[in-house]
Amino acid sequence: MPGFIRSYVRIVDAINRRIGRVMMYGIFVMVGIFIWSSVSKTFFLPSLWTLEMAQFAMVAYYIMGGPYSIQLGSNVRMDLFYGEWSYKRKAQVDAITIFILIFYLGVLLYGAIDSTTYSLQYSERSPTAWRPYLWPIKIIMCFGIFMMLLQAFSEFFKDIARMRGEEL
Repeated sequence: MPGFIRSYVRIVDAINRRIGRVMMYGIFVMVGIFIWSSVSKTFFLPSLWTLEMAQFAMVAYYIMGGPYSIQLGSNVRMDLFYGEWSYKRKAQVDAITIFILIFYLGVLLYGAIDSTTYSLQYSERSPTAWRPYLWPIKIIMCFGIFMMLLQAFSEFFKDIARMRGEEL
C-alpha cells in the first residue's frame, strides 16, 4: 500500500483509539448523573437537568465511542457464514459491505450538519423545563459521525491490504 494510505490508517486509528479509550469512562459520568438524580429526588428538590444531561452524556458516549468500536471489530455480525470463512474471504466481504456503512454515515453526516447549522443559526433549545441549547450535543454528533466515516475508510484500506496479503 502507498505510504500516504499507511499514514492515514495509522493516524486515524491512533486518534480514534485515544478518543475511544477516554470515552470508555463516560459510563461513570452517566452513573454520577443518575446518582445525583436519585439523591436530589430523595433528599432535596428534584433537579431538572439530570435526565436530559444523562441523555446528552449517553449520546456522547455512544457517538464518540463508535469509531473505536469499528476499529476493534466489535460491531455485530450475523455469524451464520462469516465465522467459517477464511481471513481473505472475510476481508473481501468486509471491503464490499463497508460501502453500505460509508453511504449510511455520509447521509447521516449530511443530516447532522444541516441540523447543527439550524441549531446554531436559531439558537435552538430543548422544549423541556431545563431548556438547554442543543448545538453542543449536535456538534459532538457531527464530530463523532465524521470520525466514524474516517474509521470506515481506514477499515476499507485494511481490508484491501488483507486481500493483497499485506498488513497495515
